[in-house]
Amino acid sequence: MNNKPILLVEDNADDEELTIHAFEKNRISNQVIVARDGVEALDYLFGTGAWAERDPRDVPAMVLLDLKLPRVDGLEVLQRIRADERTRFLPVIILTSSNEDRDRLQGYSLGVNSYVRKPVDFDAFIEAAGQLGLYWLLLNESPPC
Repeated sequence: MNNKPILLVEDNADDEELTIHAFEKNRISNQVIVARDGVEALDYLFGTGAWAERDPRDVPAMVLLDLKLPRVDGLEVLQRIRADERTRFLPVIILTSSNEDRDRLQGYSLGVNSYVRKPVDFDAFIEAAGQLGLYWLLLNESPPC
């Protein structure tokens, strides 16, 4: 299994806790780095701001990206990820409560790998998060570096 960290970009503390719990319940042991807004996510990915000491070439295993974020929204984060050579092929999964056709279309137009609507039901969310982790960490074959 891919041992790189998972970047969870989520501003809702309850959804953050639920996602981490879902990974633990599904025995996904990767470290989860949490960014609570788009600026924090970009700082982590590109080694700037509070993450200036981090090597930006060391990309996470995947990014779970909420859309409705403070400071810089999720679609802008996705656009910047795809625009940079270091992160262009990084698996990005939009994990959001939005069911707007426009959000899905924009996400896929900007190169998201998957768009998952957060289930409202607790057990369904645990199952969905586990399946996401297992697919992207175990089954998916990333492009060569």
